[in-house]
Amino acid sequence: MSCAIVWFRGDLRLADNAALSAACAEHSQVLPLYIHAPQEAEPWQPGAASRWWLHHSLAALNERLRAKGGSLHIARGDSLSVLRDLVRITGADAVYWNRQFEPAAIARDTRIKQALHLDNIAVHSKPGNLWREPWQVATKMAEPYRVFTPFWRTLRTAIDDASPLPESEPDQWLRADGSQPLSALELLPRIRWDAGFGDAWQPGETGAKALVELFCDDALSTYANSRDLPWRHGTSRLSPHLHFGEITPRQIHAMLRSAATGHARRQLDLEPFLRELGWREFAHHLLYHFPASTQENFNPRFAGFRWSDMSEDQLVRWRRGRTGIPLVDAGMRELWHTGWMHNRVRMVVASFLTKNLRAHWQNGARWFWDTLIDADLANNTLDWQWVAGTGADAAPYFRVFNPVTQSQKFDPNAVYLRRWLPELAEMPVRVIHEPWTDPVCLRRTGYPAPMVDLRTSRERALTAYSRLRGV
Repeated sequence: MSCAIVWFRGDLRLADNAALSAACAEHSQVLPLYIHAPQEAEPWQPGAASRWWLHHSLAALNERLRAKGGSLHIARGDSLSVLRDLVRITGADAVYWNRQFEPAAIARDTRIKQALHLDNIAVHSKPGNLWREPWQVATKMAEPYRVFTPFWRTLRTAIDDASPLPESEPDQWLRADGSQPLSALELLPRIRWDAGFGDAWQPGETGAKALVELFCDDALSTYANSRDLPWRHGTSRLSPHLHFGEITPRQIHAMLRSAATGHARRQLDLEPFLRELGWREFAHHLLYHFPASTQENFNPRFAGFRWSDMSEDQLVRWRRGRTGIPLVDAGMRELWHTGWMHNRVRMVVASFLTKNLRAHWQNGARWFWDTLIDADLANNTLDWQWVAGTGADAAPYFRVFNPVTQSQKFDPNAVYLRRWLPELAEMPVRVIHEPWTDPVCLRRTGYPAPMVDLRTSRERALTAYSRLRGV
C-alpha cells in the first residue's frame, strides 16, 4: 500500500485542498502533518494574535480529521528533518503541499524539495489559496502588474470557471508515533490578553463557512455602501479565515454565486466584493514578484524620504489608542481587544501614523503584524505602502485621511466611537468626533488632547511629499 504525507501549512482545511486531493487520489494511505517551525519564517514569524488563531485553527482541523477517523500529526523543529524522520517511520514515498508565496517560504520549500528529491522521495507542490498563481496573471508584455485595475480586469475573466475541489479522504488515514499535543506548541498567550478574541471569532473551516452564509444573508446586498461603515456588520470578516487557508476564494465565490442564482440584483451585488478578493490576490502577486517590498519602499523615489524620528512614547500612544483623535483611538482599541480592525478605520489610522505623524510605515506594519489575527505578509505590505504613498498603485501623496470628517461621514451617530471609547460615551454627537473643541468635556473625561494639530500636520506632510516628488 502506497503512503503519502500531506504537509498542512497555510491551508488548514479539508475541502478545496489540491494537495490533499492529489494525495488521496494517488495513495491509499495519507498522513496529515503540521510542522511548527516559526524560525523558518524569519524575519516575519507569526505575531501573538496570529498564534492565537493558529492554535484554534489547528484544533478545529484536528477535530474534523478525528470525525473522519484520522488525526493531525503535530511536530516542531526543522521541517526537512521532521519530514525525513516521518518518511523513514511511515515508508512514505511522496510528500504533498500547497504552495506559499512569502519569500522565506519559497526559499524553504525550494531547499526541501531539492533535498527530498535526492532522497528519492517524490514532492508535489500544488496551487493553494489563490484563484490564480502569481505567474499566471501577466501583462501583454509578459511582465507582472504594478497597478490593480488592469490586474483585476485580467483576473476577473478567469475566475468564473474556477470551481472548488470536493472534500477528499484516503482509503486509510495514517498515524505515526511521536505526534505532540497542540499545547506543546505554546501558541496561546501566558498572560491572557485575548479574552475578547473568543467572543468575536470561530477559527476553523466550519466558522469560515458560517461567516460566508451570514454575509450572504446580512451584508452582501448592501456591501457596496455598508462596507465603509465601521459601526455595522457590513463586511465579510473573512480575512483571517482566508489567511489561514480555512476557506479559499473559489469556495467563497461558489457559495455566493449559488446564493445569487436566479436573483439578478444579487449577481450585481457580488462584483464589489469579488473586487476586494481581487485586491488580496494582487497583494500576493506583488509579493511574489517583488519580495523586497516587505522591507523596502516599492517606489524607489522614497529611498531618500525623511520620515520623522518618533519617540517610543509617541508610538505607544498610537498603539494604545491614546492619540486624542477619536476615530484613530477607537480603531486601535478595537484592534487590541478583538485582533481585527474595520478596513476603513485601518486606512485612517495608517494615514495618521504615516502622514500626520510622518512615522515610517514599517512601524505600523510591524505593530499590525503582531496584533492582527489576519496578519498576512502580502496584504499588510501592500496596504501600508498604499496608504503611505510608497507602494504599487499607491494612494496619491496628497491623500491624507482626515479622521474627523471620516468619522462624521461613516459613523455619524458615533455608534462605533462610543463602543470603543467608553470615556466619551456620554458626549453629544456634535462634540465626540472632535472633543478638543470642548475643553470642559476633556477635563471631565480624562481623554487626552490631540498629539498633533490635524491641519498643521497635514500641511507639513504635503510639503515633505511635494519636495520628494518635485511637485
